[in-house]
Amino acid sequence: MSVIKPSLAKGTRDFTPIEMVKRNFIYDTIKSVFKKYGYAEIQTPSFENLSTLTGKYGDEGDKLIFKILNSGEYLKDAKKKSFNFSEEEISNKLIPLISEKALRYDLTVPFARYVVMHQHEITLPFKRFQVQPVWRADRPQKGRYREFYQCDVDVVGSESLLNEAEFILIYNEALAKLGLKDFTIKINNRKILSGIAEIIGKPDLIIDMTVAIDKLDKIGLDGVSKELLERGFTEDDLEKLRPVILLEGNNEEKLTSLKQVLALSETGLKGVSEIEQVFDYVESLISYGLPLTAKLELDITLARGLNYYTGCIFEVKTNEVAMGSIGGGGRYDDLTGMFGLKDLTGVGVSFGADRIYDVLEELNLFPASAEIGTKVLISNFDAEAEKYALPILQQLRNAGIAAELYPSSAKLKKQMAYADAKNIPYVILIGGDEIASGELTLKDMQSGEQKKLTVLGILDLLK
Repeated sequence: MSVIKPSLAKGTRDFTPIEMVKRNFIYDTIKSVFKKYGYAEIQTPSFENLSTLTGKYGDEGDKLIFKILNSGEYLKDAKKKSFNFSEEEISNKLIPLISEKALRYDLTVPFARYVVMHQHEITLPFKRFQVQPVWRADRPQKGRYREFYQCDVDVVGSESLLNEAEFILIYNEALAKLGLKDFTIKINNRKILSGIAEIIGKPDLIIDMTVAIDKLDKIGLDGVSKELLERGFTEDDLEKLRPVILLEGNNEEKLTSLKQVLALSETGLKGVSEIEQVFDYVESLISYGLPLTAKLELDITLARGLNYYTGCIFEVKTNEVAMGSIGGGGRYDDLTGMFGLKDLTGVGVSFGADRIYDVLEELNLFPASAEIGTKVLISNFDAEAEKYALPILQQLRNAGIAAELYPSSAKLKKQMAYADAKNIPYVILIGGDEIASGELTLKDMQSGEQKKLTVLGILDLLK
């Protein structure tokens, strides 16, 4: 039998114990903020029916869905058909014959499916959060993986813009708790973008326009202009678009300019009004004591490529590390309509946990406690010491202190090396003198300091 060299699929990772402690620090911090704002946790399956996912993310998104090959004789029906498909027909005719399931692309569409299937069990407005992995057949690069975790928080069944304001505060509070000090929450409104498309006489090209201007940061104004021309816009259209795309000033000044530009678009003015209402809510809420760490910025070029957003849209970026967005989301007016439940509005945002991890790692922001698993190791010199240590081990654990007894008698150097390798901060040394006196030796592994303490004294110190 040949030996297979172990390897990982591209865009996936193993997580070490230390990494998992850090990741759980992120999840627990974010979840605590979600719960504080009244959101409850649900989970959905890792894979969905392919029909549930396709058609929800636009053409580019659909290409990135991981399809699952049918089990069993999946080609039995396909064999009856001709395999002389054109490239365009493969996705329409062949894939449904060999694949009926797919790994979820995000958590929002499965959530919409969940709401429809459980509509008679939930109370509206329904506020949920979800922390689970998603999969995308994307090209792996720094900060971009094929398997990664999303932390989503959504509310459906409420039109109130208070929800949008609270999502800004959720981002603000969670990221500040994680230690970030300089980050920007960008906000825009798809109605404003629709209004811009209206005033230049191209309402039917709204998707083409938003996909292009969403790339401004990556390809610059010249790149956006070139792409718009390729998508059916004229030089005359671009003359009207450029001052809007390059809108400057503070948020209030931008809103004033937009009111003038969009004066003839009812849809566009509605979007401006919604942004103003969100800003008013945020100002009212932070006036009661919650500091706003984030920079809140109206960014007219923020488009969010996903087709289902209809109102306010968000994106969060850290200014401390070169990294893509670490969060985003928005308002969707009829996502559940795709599953037969019409006119149920919703709004939600997502935290990119994997990118947040990379940011905290680069900035050295994980607290020391987030790197500690076991807090104390009890040494094991011989059978007598082991027997003496067993009830002490249980006392420590009963007190909620993560503790280990070295599993066999070994040289002290080897036991200390084990404690160092696992980043265990304390070691209890139990030899003949300690057993005779009842006072144990507690060694601080960082300072090297040693103290003689009773079991109760050790419990008080480690708690």
